[in-house]
Amino acid sequence: MGKVYLVGAGPGDPDLITLKGLKAIQQADVILYDRLVNKDLLEYAKSDADIIYCGKLPNYHTLKQETINNFLVKFAKKGKIVTRLKGGDPFVFGRGGEEAEALVQQGISFEIVPGITSGIAAAAYAGIPVTHREYSASFAFVAGHRKDSEHDAIKWDSLAKGVDTLAIYMGVRNLPYICQKLMKHGKTSATPIALIHWGTCADQRTVTGTLGTIVDIVKEEQIENPSMIIVGEVVNFHDRLNWFEKTGQHYYSFAQEAY
Repeated sequence: MGKVYLVGAGPGDPDLITLKGLKAIQQADVILYDRLVNKDLLEYAKSDADIIYCGKLPNYHTLKQETINNFLVKFAKKGKIVTRLKGGDPFVFGRGGEEAEALVQQGISFEIVPGITSGIAAAAYAGIPVTHREYSASFAFVAGHRKDSEHDAIKWDSLAKGVDTLAIYMGVRNLPYICQKLMKHGKTSATPIALIHWGTCADQRTVTGTLGTIVDIVKEEQIENPSMIIVGEVVNFHDRLNWFEKTGQHYYSFAQEAY
């Protein structure tokens, strides 16, 4: 029996992967990777490793989740070391829990290798601290859409009134709905909001506005997925602390040095 590593590859900058995650790539016989994984990381795979793309676009899945689960089980039962490489963290909107359950059901050994999630990293690369002693004592990770469009399953009232900073994943398409719900449940139209497109990557771009103006700004600037949405007073730090985009200090990957 082999083993499966569910690995968080980080938010996009390949240098942000953990050492343990890098080792899991290096030792893998099979790697299944998602769309948002930086392909520079695949350069560390063994020359004879099988590499399988499992990427998902909005409304289009290259492989269904059940198929991915079956692949993990099949290869592990053949005695392979399998690395399931996911953008961000496998347990933060990465379906890592579903895949781990499938492995448990088949009695397959596995490890979870956490990764840096975009809700924190994209904000940091845009100069936005998700917590701050004066402005934000709490933050929450929020799904911008739900399975089968179950939007109202999100507790907008609690989020709007009880959390200082929101990091909203996969929400660009539903941005008008998100802004409407937050304002309906207590956020003012002047609440700052930012969208960070391709956070931590070389072509990162950030736009800011308020809940009342951001929909028009995003449309004008043509911001699309993948983008992280940050809501809260901490967004006002972007203009002062925007070290990554402002200085052009884009990453130089250690993968480029090694190859």
